[in-house]
Amino acid sequence: MARQNSFIVDVDLRSHENNLFHRTREIDRERLIVRRGQPFSITVQLSDSLPHKHQLELVLRLGKRDEVVIKVQRQRGTGDKWWFNQQEAQSEILLTLHSPADAIIGQYYLSVLLMSLDGRIVEKVNEIDFHLLFNPWCKDDVVYLPDEKLLHEYVMNEDGVIFMGTWDYIRNIPWNYGQFEDFVMDICFEVLDNSQEALQNFKMDIERRSDPVYISRIITAMVNANGDRGVLIGRWKQPYLDGVAPNRWTGSVPILRKWSKDGIKAVKYGQCWVFAGVACTVLRCLGIPTRLITNFFSAHDVDGNLSIDFVENFESREEKNDSSWNFHCWVESWMRRDDLPKGNEGWQVLDPTPQELSDGAFCCGPCPVSAIKEGNLGVKYDAPFIFAEVNADIIYWRFLPGGQKQKIRVDQRSVGRNISTKSIYGNGREDVTLLYKYPEGSKEEREVYKKAGRRVTHHTDGTVAPPRLNLLIKHPNPVFGTNFDVILEVTNEGCDDTNVQLTVHAIAVTYNSLHQGECQRQKNNVTVSAQKAHKEVLHFRYEDYSKCVSEHNLIRVKALAEAQGDSLAVMAVADIPLNMPELHIKVLGKAFVWEQLTAYISFTNPLPVPLTGGVFTLEGAGLLSETQIYVEGVISPRQKVSVKISFTPMRTGVRTLLVDFDSDRLKDVKGVASVVVRKKYRNMIPA
Repeated sequence: MARQNSFIVDVDLRSHENNLFHRTREIDRERLIVRRGQPFSITVQLSDSLPHKHQLELVLRLGKRDEVVIKVQRQRGTGDKWWFNQQEAQSEILLTLHSPADAIIGQYYLSVLLMSLDGRIVEKVNEIDFHLLFNPWCKDDVVYLPDEKLLHEYVMNEDGVIFMGTWDYIRNIPWNYGQFEDFVMDICFEVLDNSQEALQNFKMDIERRSDPVYISRIITAMVNANGDRGVLIGRWKQPYLDGVAPNRWTGSVPILRKWSKDGIKAVKYGQCWVFAGVACTVLRCLGIPTRLITNFFSAHDVDGNLSIDFVENFESREEKNDSSWNFHCWVESWMRRDDLPKGNEGWQVLDPTPQELSDGAFCCGPCPVSAIKEGNLGVKYDAPFIFAEVNADIIYWRFLPGGQKQKIRVDQRSVGRNISTKSIYGNGREDVTLLYKYPEGSKEEREVYKKAGRRVTHHTDGTVAPPRLNLLIKHPNPVFGTNFDVILEVTNEGCDDTNVQLTVHAIAVTYNSLHQGECQRQKNNVTVSAQKAHKEVLHFRYEDYSKCVSEHNLIRVKALAEAQGDSLAVMAVADIPLNMPELHIKVLGKAFVWEQLTAYISFTNPLPVPLTGGVFTLEGAGLLSETQIYVEGVISPRQKVSVKISFTPMRTGVRTLLVDFDSDRLKDVKGVASVVVRKKYRNMIPA
């Protein structure tokens, strides 16, 4: 930034050096990006030595209209003030700026003023800007996390794994957070600038941007587009013809870039893991340690009675607002909660999926995980709703012929199972269930439940009696496109033979329990001998279930066994996920930064029918932006298709290449490959 005919010739922000020390070099090496609570230095080049009794002053401004102005003190004062010190060497001055650990995050504009003895501005340099982020390495920052391994994973790692499926068959998909990709940081601040709070009172909003509780709550509202200028529109069932199906996304960066490029226009479409993935990207980029959480068998309790009630008549389901999801994703962010009593620091639940209003906005959290475990539901924010997600009881009812409602099954153990996050030691699963709840059935667990609030009394004919019939559903882990069998086993533990009416209903559902169509239904009368078991086999054929399954490839089997002459019945429910085949990725040779690299991607059609409209979507932080390769023509059954792609890695380190394949009949086929990108050191040959 050289200046002609001026006393202040140049201001060097020393971006390469500062960004390295502040761990922001991955974001940008040319622009200055620093973290609060940690000093950084700039150099002012003068045309001559500083005139006698003249001095430099620094002024910082934030906001589009300078809503916040900060005069930087010349000497250290209290810990909550900006200050600087200087070292002079002839015509060069080294200025070291010190930001408070609770400074406002955002884009700062720095003015360097040359002041005379009588306080006049002799010269002024304005064209300087830098960004300030949260600093989880700083002990005085409320997001401080004292473990380097955790910081590497929850702030610096751009590659993630998201767990999904069912509690008893957990699968995972790769996710590119890409928080250090080009211009992602700028888009994150653009997200903040377009919040309802910023639009209503920009000055007040900026002044509150020192607080991660405030920032994180804004982000959970802005990642979804319900009622604001948010990033993503949610849609939980087909069609997705005017947008991108949620299972097509493999990372956050294309979503954020599209939102910004299209002029703050919401992107179509997202579901819970997409909302959570985008939120994780934004929070990590801003410097708040964040991890993505999957809660299996997650409850959505809207009436606050800590139970999820389903009325079954095996013909249709009574409409209820309550629901249970096979899995639900949110994020946790690490911070101290100075707004709450001690004991509420640490991991905080933040859920950007639009479910219920919180203080008039579709946001959720931050809520201390520790408060959920202890049943402290008066703690901010949204503790009752989150508590129910991991603790609610599932109660199944049916109507008897006389119109009376009968409770047929109570499930106190299924909700909140295998709560999972990515391990810091690799792509494996870390189970964090015991951070949210005491062991199921333990004394502590029931005490917490009572503390949180007793169930609403149900006006029924009583509780479930101990059954003499047991009902079990056994199933394999089938691959989508194959035929498979499901076995229903009815056991008579009584002393007499029993005539049993067995009703079975198999339906296609989404991961959040929306019904997509009927796969199979049957009703049989069988005799089960005393102390014996009877087995019924259901045959599932691809040509039948393919007509009704959703993109989540999930079949729910419900069975009801009723002893004739007896009003009591037993019920069983099983969710059967249909697994996807794998993509194969082969990277040729060693990878060097800024040198072309080639990869081959292959896929074999496992279905007994041809595929059309095939498309591979690739992306990878530091490797390549989102790229699509279309497959021409038809892919016949058992046919192998292979595509070649060449790209140029842009950053060194261990990088992840993510690939998704979609077609008319087969979607959400994922593949992943690790790529080690090195610097190339050329041999120096003496002349």
